[in-house]
Amino acid sequence: MTELEKGPLGRRRGRGARERILSASQQLFRDQGINRTGMDQLCAAAQVSKRTAYQHFTSKDELVAEYLRRFDPDVMPGVFDRTDLTPRERLLAAFEMPASTPLCPYIAAAVELHDPQHPASQYARDYKTAIAARLTETAREAGATNPEQLGEQLALLIDGASARTRVLNGDSFPTAAAIAAVLIDNAIPAPSPRQPSDDRGTTGSAPVPVGGQ
Repeated sequence: MTELEKGPLGRRRGRGARERILSASQQLFRDQGINRTGMDQLCAAAQVSKRTAYQHFTSKDELVAEYLRRFDPDVMPGVFDRTDLTPRERLLAAFEMPASTPLCPYIAAAVELHDPQHPASQYARDYKTAIAARLTETAREAGATNPEQLGEQLALLIDGASARTRVLNGDSFPTAAAIAAVLIDNAIPAPSPRQPSDDRGTTGSAPVPVGGQ
């Protein structure tokens, strides 16, 4: 038999309280911020009792950390795991953000919480480190002479574009993508021109005179 719980409105509900709590947190934390969202409001939105909420999350801090984990647990797989793009194209694809994208939730959480030891702040650091690492790995695949430097530069551009988009209420990612393209081209050596012998499919041996002379 399905386990039931009694919500704050007196209605009996089935499994899924955890998902409802997380769904409500995503909506409320995004729309009004973490600090302005109290547990009473969150429980009302999720239609669970506070007792049920604390059975799933021992504290609001734990809930905030889990809220961040669920945004992108695999670190932009839709960009970095694509096999139909070259490494250079994957680097540029990281800047293809829709204009409606809100401020990066990891930046927003770190700014709001003011506590570097908060579980969510720690997770935000881990995520930002992971983004830079994936950019660095892709830059190395693309042949960058200094992939670590390029990875950090691109990570900084992404965060700057996200913050500027929020502040100006306009899309800054196209400009960031144009800057990224210049950085990428400067960081990746141009291929050496092919020798004439390569075009003929030879190994560099002297051409044979006409008539075999």
